Amino acid sequence: MARTPSNMLPLGTQAPDFSLFDTVSDQTLRLEKLKGSHGTVVMFICNHCPFVIHVNPEIAKLAKQYQPKGINFIAISSNDVENYPQDAPHLMKITAQKEGYSFPYLYDETQDIAKKYDAACTPDFYLFNADLNLVYRGQLDDSRPGNGIPLTGADLRNAMDALITGVSINELQKPSIGCNIKWKM
Repeated sequence: MARTPSNMLPLGTQAPDFSLFDTVSDQTLRLEKLKGSHGTVVMFICNHCPFVIHVNPEIAKLAKQYQPKGINFIAISSNDVENYPQDAPHLMKITAQKEGYSFPYLYDETQDIAKKYDAACTPDFYLFNADLNLVYRGQLDDSRPGNGIPLTGADLRNAMDALITGVSINELQKPSIGCNIKWKM
């Protein structure tokens, strides 16, 4: 299991727009329609990564807690499904149902969106404000598979709470660590 860190897109970056197929609703969805009134979490995940499997319960929980507060969640998988068939769209839908995702799970077939976000790993988390400017990027929390640290979502949770209440978000942010995105050759 490779340990790849986030690239840490510069804070203030405008969220790159996209229109991607949602494996949950079987519709093509646009960022502009999906964004939350207070903020939007965009996360790059996949079905098979042990780091994502580890955080799935917490991201499902956070989404259910923060969507009513005006923060929408969007998951995107950009992995090469030819070489990693376990990440195929029909299996993404099954994963979303099994994990209880209350948010879209989009398929970035061309990998263009992952490149625009400078995504490097799964999971990779980005929090944008109501104007879609980046205010947080990095890890969910310090928990990793097998490290014994409880899964809390503390880093992302603190950033979302600060965004909602209008408090400054600490600019010292830790990169996420996970499996590298499986790029097409």
